[in-house]
Amino acid sequence: GATIDMKRTFKTYWCKWNWFYNMLKRGCAEDGPDTILQMDVSLGKRWCFPGHYGRVVIRLPAPVHPTAIAVQHVTKEGSLSVAASSAPRDVAVYGLGADGDEEAWHTYDVEKEDIQAFHLKNTLHPRAFSYIKVLILNNWGNSEYICTSRVWVHGKM
Repeated sequence: GATIDMKRTFKTYWCKWNWFYNMLKRGCAEDGPDTILQMDVSLGKRWCFPGHYGRVVIRLPAPVHPTAIAVQHVTKEGSLSVAASSAPRDVAVYGLGADGDEEAWHTYDVEKEDIQAFHLKNTLHPRAFSYIKVLILNNWGNSEYICTSRVWVHGKM
């Protein structure tokens, strides 16, 4: 399995407020970034980081020719407005290899499905990468934090 490169990943946003939302598991969560690699995506299982911009670097178990990335967040219907506003919006994906980066930009739409897959540009010229960097460039309005439930990397080893 993949692991999180903690040195290059943003710190976790720790909730200090609103115990009511936290009890309902609908406010920000207090799980670390490795949460986004887990199978458990039940309500309240997500990683939040402070601000309106963040980064997670995923170390792949072996070099992979990535073809797509999928991002999951709780749906707008399945959350309170505070949770929907913390969903990722614009996402940039980089494959990190010894000879440079590849980049793809995508918009995660909170009006659509909770799991959204984005095809990567480098599928025309596949290269193997050992790390994937996911930049979340903004969210849907929450000024304190951004949350995501899960990230998948699709490709060929």
